[in-house]
Amino acid sequence: MTVTGAQSLIKSLEHAGVEVVFGIPGGTILPAYDPLLESSVRHILMRHEQGAGHAAEGYAVVTGKAGVCWATSGPGATNLVTPLADAFMDSVPLVAITGQVPRAVIGNDAFQEADITGITMPCTKHSFKVMDPEEIPQVIAEAFHIATTGRPGPVLVDIPKDVLTSQTSFAWPETLDLPGYRPTTMPNRKQIREAVELIERAERPVLYVGGGVLKARASAELVELAELLQVPVVTTLMARGAIPDSHPLCLGMPGMHGTYAAVTAMQRSDLLVNLGARFDDRVTGNLSSFAPDAKIIHADIDPAEIGKNRVVDVPIVGDAKPVIVELAVALKERFAGSRPDRSAWLQTVSAWSKKYPLLYDQPEDGAIKPQFVVDRFADKAEDDTVCVTGVGQHQMWASQFFTRNEPYSFVTSGGLGTMGFGVPAAFGAKVGRPDARVVCIDGDGCFQMTAQELATAAIEKVPFIVAILNNSYLGMVRQWQELFYDERYSQVHLPQEFPDYVKLAEAYGCVGLRATTPDEVDNVIDKAMGVDDRPVVIDFRTDEGEMCFPMVPAGASNDDIMLDPRVDWEGRS
Repeated sequence: MTVTGAQSLIKSLEHAGVEVVFGIPGGTILPAYDPLLESSVRHILMRHEQGAGHAAEGYAVVTGKAGVCWATSGPGATNLVTPLADAFMDSVPLVAITGQVPRAVIGNDAFQEADITGITMPCTKHSFKVMDPEEIPQVIAEAFHIATTGRPGPVLVDIPKDVLTSQTSFAWPETLDLPGYRPTTMPNRKQIREAVELIERAERPVLYVGGGVLKARASAELVELAELLQVPVVTTLMARGAIPDSHPLCLGMPGMHGTYAAVTAMQRSDLLVNLGARFDDRVTGNLSSFAPDAKIIHADIDPAEIGKNRVVDVPIVGDAKPVIVELAVALKERFAGSRPDRSAWLQTVSAWSKKYPLLYDQPEDGAIKPQFVVDRFADKAEDDTVCVTGVGQHQMWASQFFTRNEPYSFVTSGGLGTMGFGVPAAFGAKVGRPDARVVCIDGDGCFQMTAQELATAAIEKVPFIVAILNNSYLGMVRQWQELFYDERYSQVHLPQEFPDYVKLAEAYGCVGLRATTPDEVDNVIDKAMGVDDRPVVIDFRTDEGEMCFPMVPAGASNDDIMLDPRVDWEGRS
């Protein structure tokens, strides 16, 4: 059967099981739009290519499938660089397809030409440039395989326009030819035994859980392992929900704005069992003083991460699920007679949690505290609600106060810290899980970077809630200027009245609400939760000066964790 390259591309996406593509048409990708008219693949017309990429990320995180986005050449492709870099840092499976100028003019600075494979080389797992239309099915099959296996990540497929318009044949490949790509998924038994020996001897062990556990769909196995070991668990920003926050062994998030108990348990531990985390700087603080007495077991599917930041005593290369299962089996055999008594260690960390909890004070007649807004959403939301965030103070408050008891229910930008992530990612998450409520906790700075995707959501009738914690500042930057720049506030003020978020929401076809006092918060949340046919934007006028604590200053030791200075912590003992 003779088809065009564009038809071959769409057929390939259908065979790959693609349900939805987030994109924007343009000259070089235009041939692919015609066969979409007869395809089962749903195309969603976004308002910006960055929004298309973040929407694909949100879809991928909540479904476990590869998100798909596409764009035309030149500026369309370069607008995808930020979501590609974001997905690369956070190991999100993404396939980005870009049009390219015709083969004959590549390298001639043709209209809207950009070397997108070269530009994205540092922030993609792999890139393809398809120069022969016969290669399209094979390349698409390989792209999805690479994106979703091993350590997940973004893959770019760049296709010149004349390749899309050329005549070719279609045949979906029965096998993949990737001789240099063989991710190690099963752990080495010898390393498992060595890990078990360290775990058995440890007196103050901590399970340090990263996003790799969620990528492996291993939450149930993690809970079983934690309960078997009876050890405290910390979950990084990318692993929120991997173990229920309500579980007695869960200490919450470690790191710069983590809980005191999580940060201090890691610092005082004599063994860190790292499952799918990176020892990144936001968790470790000053690396030379991080967990100084701890032996390290590091399990990761990416061997490049092991030993990158911290010397490892037992390295385990493998997918988190089989690693956790093998550890549990070996530990059950070792503990057949008796298991180590960790009650004293658990009592110690429990005492830290009780003495130094996450606190805020909401005066009845004062300004709305942002933590109060998040807390009220968490209280009213169903267990399967998906919480999506932008980046900044509101992101940290969301992690601290939006209780997560279900896996795959927290969507955020971690490694890259991408402002503007929230609205399009929330849209993509709702497309991926239409039966779940989606709440985006956003900041006034982040929201204004990608708010145009509300138009997409309104037209598509995709409902979700955007809660803007409108403190009239770039809050995290303001906090740093207050603490470390002698309150010299430079270029951080965003007046609360500009824009009028209620009118802006209505202009986009959404529902706009506002709360200016604490007693209005519950009412507007209830109203928002009653809307099921379009997005709702709520402008919460929050306390301008509220800061996010606990806090470990950048580059400082985790031992220097700063608690909220307004609280008499010693008086709580």
